[in-house]
Amino acid sequence: MKKLFVVLSVLVVLSMALTACGTKTPVATEPPVVVTEPPVVVTEPPVIPTEPPVKIKVGQVTDLGGIDDKSFNASAWKGVEDAITDFGIEGKYLESQQQSDYAKNVQQYLDENSDLIITVGFLLGVDTAKFAIANPEKKFAIVDYSFPDCWPGANVGVDCGTDQDLANVRGLMFQTDQAAFLAGYLAAGMTTTGTVATYGGLPIPTVTIFMKGFEAGVKYYNAQKGTTVKLLGWNNATGEGTFANGFESTDDGRALAESFMQEGADIILPVAGQVGLGSAAVCKETGACKVIGVDADWVVTAPEYKEVVLTSVLKLIDVAVYNTIKDLVDGKFTGGTVTYTIADGGVDIAPFHDFDSVVPQTLKDELATIKAALIDGSLTVDGVLAQ
Repeated sequence: MKKLFVVLSVLVVLSMALTACGTKTPVATEPPVVVTEPPVVVTEPPVIPTEPPVKIKVGQVTDLGGIDDKSFNASAWKGVEDAITDFGIEGKYLESQQQSDYAKNVQQYLDENSDLIITVGFLLGVDTAKFAIANPEKKFAIVDYSFPDCWPGANVGVDCGTDQDLANVRGLMFQTDQAAFLAGYLAAGMTTTGTVATYGGLPIPTVTIFMKGFEAGVKYYNAQKGTTVKLLGWNNATGEGTFANGFESTDDGRALAESFMQEGADIILPVAGQVGLGSAAVCKETGACKVIGVDADWVVTAPEYKEVVLTSVLKLIDVAVYNTIKDLVDGKFTGGTVTYTIADGGVDIAPFHDFDSVVPQTLKDELATIKAALIDGSLTVDGVLAQ
């Protein structure tokens, strides 16, 4: 019995051992699912190189006297400089040392393909017309001139520029006789000797228009006040006057001022560009006279003479040139003539500066009344001179 129990125990142990050594059934598992997004490709549009905008090119041809004449050449250049600042144009100037330089300088700008050529002064009229007619696709502006400019019997291209309108040229004109009228009245009211004077650079219309207005102002003062202020240097009735025969020699300005002072003049209006600075120098050195500047405010452009500058006859060439360039930039350029007057502020007299407290208030009031009358047309230069 005991043997049987041992055998059974052995069999049970062997059975358990066999079961423990059996192969386990593996558990099936799914591989992990990896979800991937396609890569995002960011593409920039191709950069296409662009050309910088082409600048508008403006060229100024000066008259005799140089770019720093403190007068019309300098004033025109200021208009170009202001346009460079405001519109980003390309501007340059060429100085004319003699009249034969006019055509050469204009041609240089044509060769450089300038968009606008500005010529300054009456003497450039014929050359400007020639080039404008030969180059109708080019735009021109001329200071102190307008077209057509011929008269019966004139030799076109020699005596005058053209007998036709020029659609590609803008003439910039100024009714400076109106402002000079005010200056003449002022001079007559401020003289202590009873004699005033004027002279010009050359006997051309853009010069004599100042002298004409100055005479009218003196004459009107005499008529209003019953005085006999004398004017030296110009007689509108005969068209005769005193001229320096140029716009550059300050020595001539000195000599003319000295001559006028010997005749008793104590206020002088020089219409001669840089020549007038010679007269201002004499007045400053002697203390015996005052000057009235032209074109620009001489207290600003020639401050070294401010103590002898009573006022200046302003002709806002810089504004006219600036406006012309602006029209070109805006695509609004037109030919023809633009005339600036006392009504639109294109001509006037400058402030009295150091003499403001010296000029009587009554005289200031009279000048304001005259200005208003010139604006509304109830008073005219020609009307006064005709009396």
